[in-house]
Amino acid sequence: MRETELLVPASSLEVLKVAVIYGADAVYIGGEVYGLRAKAKNFSKEDMIEGIRFAHEHGVKVYVTANILAHNGDLEGVKEYFKELKEIKPDALIIADPAIFMLAKEICPEIERHVSTQANNTNYGTYKFWYDLGAKRVVSARELSLEEIKEIRANIPDDLEIETFIHGAMCISYSGRCLLSNYFTGRDANQGACTHPCRWKYAVVEEQRPGEYLPVYENERGTYIFNSKDLCMIEHIPDLLSSGIDSFKIEGRMKTALYVATVARTYRKAIDDCKESEDKYLANLDWYKEQIAACTYRQFTTGFFYGKPSEESQIYDNNTYNIGYTYLGIAGAVNEDGYFEIEQRNKFSVGETIEIMKPNGDNIDVEVLGIKNEEGEDMESCPHPKQKLFIKLNVTPDEFDILRRNEP
Repeated sequence: MRETELLVPASSLEVLKVAVIYGADAVYIGGEVYGLRAKAKNFSKEDMIEGIRFAHEHGVKVYVTANILAHNGDLEGVKEYFKELKEIKPDALIIADPAIFMLAKEICPEIERHVSTQANNTNYGTYKFWYDLGAKRVVSARELSLEEIKEIRANIPDDLEIETFIHGAMCISYSGRCLLSNYFTGRDANQGACTHPCRWKYAVVEEQRPGEYLPVYENERGTYIFNSKDLCMIEHIPDLLSSGIDSFKIEGRMKTALYVATVARTYRKAIDDCKESEDKYLANLDWYKEQIAACTYRQFTTGFFYGKPSEESQIYDNNTYNIGYTYLGIAGAVNEDGYFEIEQRNKFSVGETIEIMKPNGDNIDVEVLGIKNEEGEDMESCPHPKQKLFIKLNVTPDEFDILRRNEP
């Protein structure tokens, strides 16, 4: 069994710190340019420096995405960006484009180069190709089964690492290389501007009847023919550990701190339990499933890991999420009066029962005893999102504990 890394996404400095505290071995982030999540908050240079400092203090690595498919006009800017990253010193760059890969090798050769899933890495010959160019790691295409990954592992150098998505959203098109966004809106998914047209509602038009839209109804809301279920491998950790994968990757650079904390904490415990004893992992399986189901998700599938997905991997009747908990905020440091600062994300009230979610796996029901605004005035509730508040509970949280509310 190889050493296993849990790789967790972060959309902002706040989420990076949560990912680190809740169990990530490594975090991947995007700068303000040249990544495939242009709509994420992403990291300024200053936030990237602070995030890398915080992660390294906790023994966690940071990888920066530069995984667009570049056009001519991108290349000069990429050179300047890599000169900045050379000074900032992330642990690796995640790259899809061969030209960008070679620029990274030239400008900042001391930073590891990882080949993105966008490069469609489906066979061991491709892995060896990238290895010969200086790649430390290759991210497998989502279309690979576990058996194919094992075959790749057996046919590549031992020091070439395999990274594989094990949880999160699945694109309807090949390894995320979607053309629909560009076609419908002029926003290029391969340049980071995807509008997620795979979640839209569609009708059928017959060639001889232009303008006549034929709905394919699953229910009164219509049908969503491109809407994939979310990948989830929490029930298959032993298979993953025996496959030769080095890095278990979570999708979700657009997700909230609550989502990242929940998924990171659950997979961290599942991986550690299974490495200690498969019996211990199996004994706790219901807990892992319960925790993962508390996230916002679209129903689950195992993707391509056990063969080609069937029609059961799609959702045809809606494009909505299942919501288990509402994210309320992250606990800051506690002052001498027992109040702690949060930037609240959803409304809650004095007297309400909410939940503290702790990195060690504990979930504690607590009562809200008091809410004060920044001026120290008492409030009955906090209706304004992202308002800075001071909260007192009947149980004092630790810094980075997450507050959430169960939504039965």
